[in-house]
Amino acid sequence: MTQRNGQTDFTYDFACDPAGMPASVAVFADRSSMQQQIMEDLAGAGFRPVNGGPIRALLEGGIAVLGDIVMLDCPVVDVQVLAALTRLDARISRAGAKLIVSTSLEALDEVFAALDQCEPQILVNPTRAERIVAVGRVMAGLSNGRVREMPEEDRLALVRLAQQVEKIARQLEELSEKVDSNSSRLSEFKSGFRGPASKTSEAGFSAGMSAKLPLPDPRLLRKIIANRQARARFFDDGLFADPAWDMLLDLTAAHAEHRRVSVTSLCIASGVPATTALRWIRQLVETGVFERIADTTDRRRTFIALSQSSQQAMARYFAETREPLAAAA
Repeated sequence: MTQRNGQTDFTYDFACDPAGMPASVAVFADRSSMQQQIMEDLAGAGFRPVNGGPIRALLEGGIAVLGDIVMLDCPVVDVQVLAALTRLDARISRAGAKLIVSTSLEALDEVFAALDQCEPQILVNPTRAERIVAVGRVMAGLSNGRVREMPEEDRLALVRLAQQVEKIARQLEELSEKVDSNSSRLSEFKSGFRGPASKTSEAGFSAGMSAKLPLPDPRLLRKIIANRQARARFFDDGLFADPAWDMLLDLTAAHAEHRRVSVTSLCIASGVPATTALRWIRQLVETGVFERIADTTDRRRTFIALSQSSQQAMARYFAETREPLAAAA
């Protein structure tokens, strides 16, 4: 921004990465009108857009021509698009570039499953401003090799959540080791929460973990979830937004029901916009609270589940709050 002839000029210089080098954004889209809009918005915000052509162009050529940041408009996924996404995922991962994908809720599961190496930033039905903000976040992260996708307070909340999960998991391990020497009272307490004798569950509980606390009745969990969702009828949704806890509750209920949860379903359960939910999911996977599980029968799908330590943390939580919850039910 400069002063010229007494007037303020709001034109921007090209945005640069932390090293001071101009950063290019290659835009790929099958919708030519959308591609033009994205490029105009990027140029207006001071970025250097490059027309990458249609998505099928990604099936050819080298990563060197893609630029520092690649932005895809991908609202619909077919066989050709899926192949392009899979190839691009591997190439960007090796090259260290950054990927931003704009998609729809209907195509989210397939897009999420195809991009499992390059840590993309996925936007669901984004506004024009949200696309620009996403590029800015990627630019800010080029210096340390990763994207800071969340506000500082959200990132710290996730770190604390992961630490709490680890702390509870360690406490459970210590309890398991001391169970033989502890008082009969503790033994009776634990025996009231034992799972099936030695059956391995779908989510990965092994026979050796059968003595640990099981999760509560999923019907109680679903009632808690329904009660939380009912608040939206009387108050603004944002007043109680707590996506990490809402997703933890949903995955806990699903685990107890022996049901797998898709990314789209979990985004809906979070109670926040899908793009925001995806940032939380990514960070929760990175911190070990959630696990990403590929569908062995369909490569186009990926499921999200509680990690083993999170399963036991949630079991411990509900064990300690059993009486208040039973009274509330």
